[in-house]
This record gives sequence, structure tokens and C-alpha cells, in this order.
Amino acid sequence: MIDVKFKRMFFDSPHVIASVDNAARKVFTRFGALVRKIARNSIRKRKSHAPPGSPPSSHTGLLKRFIWFGYEPDSRSVVIGPARLSRKNRGEAPSLLEYGKEFPARPYMGPALEKANPELPCLWKDSVK
Repeated sequence: MIDVKFKRMFFDSPHVIASVDNAARKVFTRFGALVRKIARNSIRKRKSHAPPGSPPSSHTGLLKRFIWFGYEPDSRSVVIGPARLSRKNRGEAPSLLEYGKEFPARPYMGPALEKANPELPCLWKDSVK
């Protein structure tokens, strides 16, 4: 009888694993939404160019609308960032804005991640039930 109760206390039981997987999905989904919101809010709509080192300006609103996130269950991670734009050679624009190459960088995803990172422990708190 004691042996059976002891085996239920291990962290590799199917119930515990399912609870952790469910909590990870919820936490990473919330974190992805938070980073996306911070990144979108950092992009201001204005006619002039943003100064180098600050988040880019939004002239058409396209960059703001195409920032997405998705939970990857196999690696238990979240992918957050702009979708690759396909019209008129716009595909490289999000990457060039973030890292620069042909012009000074105007990062928006990296700073959003740094700003959201302190919130991650709060999201994990009491998440596994």
C-alpha cells in the first residue's frame, strides 16, 4: 500500500506532465501576446522617419498589423515577430529595421522582449495546478 502511494508522487506521472504542458502553453501564449502588444505599441504612426536606435515609424500600418506569435508545442517555446511581407520586395524590411544593414537599425522586437522579460516569472507563478 505504501509503495503505490509513493509512486503517485513522482513528477513523471502522466497527470503531472499533462499539467505542466498545459501550463507551459498558457504561459507562453500570454507571454507571446505581451511581447507582441509591447512591440506594436512601440511603433508610432508618423510621417517622418524614426531616429536610429528607436522603434520604427509606421507609415502604412503594415508592420504593426503583421506582428504575430505562435506556441510551438514540440519545443515548448513561443515564436514572436513580424511575418515576412511578400509584396514589392518588402520581405526583408522587418529584419532590416530590427538589425540594420543598409541603414541604421531601428529595433522594436528586441526591446519589447527585454521589457516583457521581468513579467515572465509572474506568469509562471501558480500556473501548474
